Amino acid sequence: MAEKQGKSSSKKSASKKTKGQKNSLIEFLADSRTRTITGVFLLIVSAFLTLSFISHLVDAGVNDQSQLQEFGDTLIDPEETVDNWMGKLGAIIAEKFVHSWFGISSFLLPFLLLLIGFKVMFRKALLPIGRSIKHSIFFLYFVPLAMGFFFAESANLSGSLGFQLNRWTASLIGSAGTAMLLLFLAVAYVAVVFNLSIDGLKSLLAKKENADGEPEVDEDGFTAVADVTVKTNELNLSDAEEETEVAEKPEPEETPSEPEKELELETPIVETSVSDSVPTSAEEPSSDVAFEVEQSVVKEEVVDEADGEDMGEYDPTLDLSHYKKPTLDLLEAYGKGEISVDKEELEMNKNKIVSTLKNYNIEIDKIKATIGPTVTLYEIVPAPGVRISKIKNLEDDIALSLSALGIRIIAPIPGKGTIGIEVPNQNPDTVSMKAVLSSEKFQHSKMELPIALGKTISNETYVTDLTKMPHLLMAGATGQGKSVGLNCILASILYKKHPAQVKFVLVDPKKVELTLFNKIERHFLAKLPDSEEAIITDTQKVVNTVNSLCLEMDNRYELLKNAQCRNLKEYNAKFIARRLNPKEGHKFLPYIVLVIDEFADLIMTAGKEIETPIARLAQLARAIGIHLIVATQRPSVNIITGTIKANFPARIAFRVTSKIDSRTILDAGGADQLIGRGDMLLSTGNDMVRLQCAFIDTPEVEKVTDFIGAQQAYPTVFELPEYVAESGGEGGDIDMSDRDALFEEAARIVVQHQQGSASLLQRRLKLGYNRAGRIVDQLEAAGIIGPHEGSKARQVLITDEMSLEQKLQNES
Repeated sequence: MAEKQGKSSSKKSASKKTKGQKNSLIEFLADSRTRTITGVFLLIVSAFLTLSFISHLVDAGVNDQSQLQEFGDTLIDPEETVDNWMGKLGAIIAEKFVHSWFGISSFLLPFLLLLIGFKVMFRKALLPIGRSIKHSIFFLYFVPLAMGFFFAESANLSGSLGFQLNRWTASLIGSAGTAMLLLFLAVAYVAVVFNLSIDGLKSLLAKKENADGEPEVDEDGFTAVADVTVKTNELNLSDAEEETEVAEKPEPEETPSEPEKELELETPIVETSVSDSVPTSAEEPSSDVAFEVEQSVVKEEVVDEADGEDMGEYDPTLDLSHYKKPTLDLLEAYGKGEISVDKEELEMNKNKIVSTLKNYNIEIDKIKATIGPTVTLYEIVPAPGVRISKIKNLEDDIALSLSALGIRIIAPIPGKGTIGIEVPNQNPDTVSMKAVLSSEKFQHSKMELPIALGKTISNETYVTDLTKMPHLLMAGATGQGKSVGLNCILASILYKKHPAQVKFVLVDPKKVELTLFNKIERHFLAKLPDSEEAIITDTQKVVNTVNSLCLEMDNRYELLKNAQCRNLKEYNAKFIARRLNPKEGHKFLPYIVLVIDEFADLIMTAGKEIETPIARLAQLARAIGIHLIVATQRPSVNIITGTIKANFPARIAFRVTSKIDSRTILDAGGADQLIGRGDMLLSTGNDMVRLQCAFIDTPEVEKVTDFIGAQQAYPTVFELPEYVAESGGEGGDIDMSDRDALFEEAARIVVQHQQGSASLLQRRLKLGYNRAGRIVDQLEAAGIIGPHEGSKARQVLITDEMSLEQKLQNES
């Protein structure tokens, strides 16, 4: 016993010593001093080799070669000298690499040492090291062969390797064959590395032609803006108004602006009284109400593209490492990006609001105007004792006095002690998608799925995260901007994410709204394995696709359970850190965004078949990265049911025709008072924001999809799990001679539980859905269960196990 204990203790001590040595080695390699010493050493060696090679090529090569041939190993003699800048060691290395081996391509060796040394020392790669090594291996063969073919007399350019390669190749296929081989290698390298093809060249030429003959922007489109001018300087009061108090902000310095940059505006804040600033008339009585005009200054640094983030040890984008995100020059800058601020319009609207309220004996202390792209918000501070309901009930009267469309009263404004009156501008500004995507808020956002919707009343770019919503419900009358809003959401994600990080499932019953996204099928879209088109238009295929997403959801939850993660972000972080084993079924999971353009049509044709799986996805799919965007032009209670609304906390309402529709989509009024053409209300729980949706036209979407579609894509489309719908009337097509091995056991389970469903067989027999569905069809053909009856459970035709055994014996 003592000997055994001694042996075990010695083994434990040995294992502890081994572990300690490993830990100490890891600590030594990870130490910053070790990295610094190693990095400096590699950089010095790179410089040493570079200078020795250059010296050999310039003038020292011939002289040093003759000396090396004369005394060979006697180079240790300090009396002997060489012409190489790096001495005898440099001469020997240069002679071997340049003359005897690779020729001028030997410079690739110090170049690789430079990259590795910089990476070790600063933990930042100048160029991808792996790809650089691959390219270097190609050039180590190609450059000597090419130099030996074109410069056969210069041994330093081709090296002995190049000379011998060219000699052997010429003897094998001749000089003309060698030239053809070099041409083929050059074309193949350029095609692979730079992703050039005949189709890509055609698309580039087409883009150049479109850019040369680009038509002028039609300004009568989204917001009907024409000749919009900035009148911010006109807010300064004239000399005749010297008694008015003016608080001006210093004007910003003028800087040259690029065409794609967002214009920075700054407007003075003017505080004035009605009696002093504008002469009053009999129709517009004077008052002592203080009036303040404010236009928020949005100073946003415009950048072209966001910096990429380090994905860690595993890079999910490696399969499409050359993928480039769309550029901002594909988008149009509609309008002038300026807000028309007319002092006369502001003063006139202020006086009419004051006079209307005064007619109903409502006194106010102060009015503040905040100017936005399409709407100006007048904030009213009522006098003490004034009831808010009295002002709220005057909505139609104020609209009549202002002769304006879309007057909306917010009583009170959340978080402020004021009442808001939103009045449309006479000269609204078009919010272009280019200005929104080029903003600093979008380019530098760290959100998982950032979507840029437009600008707020204070002229600030509004960017939100789809994963925080986590699902979005959109509604609005025809022609009010729903399709443009969907294109804005899709374009935002395309400009920010890599194809490996997000996939879209697009449902378009109208068949014309989302067809442009067919071009990015193998980049960003997902579909069923047997589906021919990526954009789903058939109702039955929509049902199968949504049910397939439910299967994908269940599979992902199983992976998250095995990985002990709560959500997709934690799971992917673990997988990137290589803490999950791919052999156990783990893989990098992209976000999946389901977009349904016309939900009302699906509800009318499919009913519960589509509503049930969508409600299930809305309830459960948030944690595993499946998000829904549902749009409809009929926000009625039979379309947007209570189950749907309960699971869609984020809702967007464009202009609707009635207050009932507004309450259906937002649970509040206001959507019927919008002015249309992209004017919308975004409700995220208790908060409601009025936005002007950014405008992106169909040609812009086409340019973006063409840009992505011309690049290298995945070999196949991202496939969803196969889903086979249960349907009756197929029992006669089943070959009963080819029964499943588990047929009899499945029949006993069905009769025992008196429940004929594929899910029961999946749980009891641990089967996949497809095999369980086939067994159910065989049970139906054998007369054990009844046919499929829609959403009802199948009827079990055999009531007891004894009758079942007798039936099975008779059939056998």
